[in-house]
Amino acid sequence: MLGSFLQRRTVTSSKFLLQPDTKVAAILPKIVPMSSSSSSEDSDSEVETQQPPSKKVKTSSLSSTPLDLPPSATDQKTNKKQPLIVLLDQASLETVRNRRGIYELLNCDDHRDLCKKKLKKNPNDYRPDILHQELLALLDSPINKAGLLKVYISTKNKVLIEVNPSIRIPRTFKRFAGLMVQLLHKMKIKAGSDSTTLLKVIKNPFSQHLPAGTRCYGIECGGMLYSPIALPKTIVPLEPSDDIPPTCLIVGAMSTDYVTIEDHPYIEKMISISSYPLSGATALSRVMGGIEHHWGIV
Repeated sequence: MLGSFLQRRTVTSSKFLLQPDTKVAAILPKIVPMSSSSSSEDSDSEVETQQPPSKKVKTSSLSSTPLDLPPSATDQKTNKKQPLIVLLDQASLETVRNRRGIYELLNCDDHRDLCKKKLKKNPNDYRPDILHQELLALLDSPINKAGLLKVYISTKNKVLIEVNPSIRIPRTFKRFAGLMVQLLHKMKIKAGSDSTTLLKVIKNPFSQHLPAGTRCYGIECGGMLYSPIALPKTIVPLEPSDDIPPTCLIVGAMSTDYVTIEDHPYIEKMISISSYPLSGATALSRVMGGIEHHWGIV
């Protein structure tokens, strides 16, 4: 009996020991493929992390037609045209020092008593606002925007000033007066952004700054009468060209006097634009409008 009991005990113990092995064997086939797949995924993830991320290339819609290039310097020289020259003569530009020690532009509105008592002169002779109006009429015209206008200023004190066509004259007289005071004291005005000279005092006489063969005309009320449409046919060519000498117009910038041939012996003829007395700015607007129509400038 003892032998049978021991035999049964060994059988049951062997069964007990075999049951976990069968369970592990049954579970192992399921675990192994899972571990292999996870390892392959980990290896793939490691390969993916080692590769740098691909950058997206931005594509833009490019036109098939090339961009227009600016004309070269040689083209600009060959296409250069002679501009119309305008001299604003006898302009009233003088500075005076006030009681606070600040220099101002002498004018009839602010310095009437000074002109009468101290200077012993007629206050109506000091009208720098006339020059301001004429400059606005010239520099705002389409002919100046087209690069076909050159302006000079001559004062009563024989100060000759060259005006850059690209300058923008101040709209208010107060700012304009401050600009003229700065010009008369420093002899030149430069642009704030670059070194372009906008206004500068140049040497006299005015005739030495005119190209050879320039035809000069004076504008005043007593000259030969022309309409704004007929005048350009007489004094300017059919179209601006570098082969034809330019035309110079001399217009007064004063209130009580007028342009004379004695002051400018190179004037060929005195002309008038209206049978009525006009202001300088109005006369210049009529002349510029006729020349713009004649040259096809819109």
